[in-house]
Amino acid sequence: MSSEPRQGRRSPLPRPEQPRRSSDGSRRVSEGSRRGADAPRRIAVTSPRTAAARRPRYPATREIDEQTTLGEVYMHSLLRTQFRLALFVCTVLACVVGGLPLLFLLIPELREVHLLGVPLPWAVLAGLIYPAFVIGAWLYVRQAERNERHFAELVERR
Repeated sequence: MSSEPRQGRRSPLPRPEQPRRSSDGSRRVSEGSRRGADAPRRIAVTSPRTAAARRPRYPATREIDEQTTLGEVYMHSLLRTQFRLALFVCTVLACVVGGLPLLFLLIPELREVHLLGVPLPWAVLAGLIYPAFVIGAWLYVRQAERNERHFAELVERR
């Protein structure tokens, strides 16, 4: 590295070396005069923008509360995710509930099977379908809460 200042920048004017006084009042020789006149001077370079004004950061929750365009984008993304989840759960349950009568129609031997004295179609539609609803609802709530946690993390991260 050269000791010459780069073009386009001003180097500070050198100050003459003053002998310093020690605590007992005697004069001390400064470091610069001990090193010699041919040693390069060290210059501290600082940024002129240390106190520059920064753009204030608004939290995303404020964007949502004030219903700005960005807040609307955030809310639409959450609503879209929750809507997709609801459509998926409803589709699965509709396929199960709608598929059972179709299954019993296509396989007539299943209609003849009895479970504890009750025909299998009645036992499945009257008793086994409700646990499927409960499990579907439990999975839906669990995933919806996970979506909301991810959304909250996204909003806080911004």
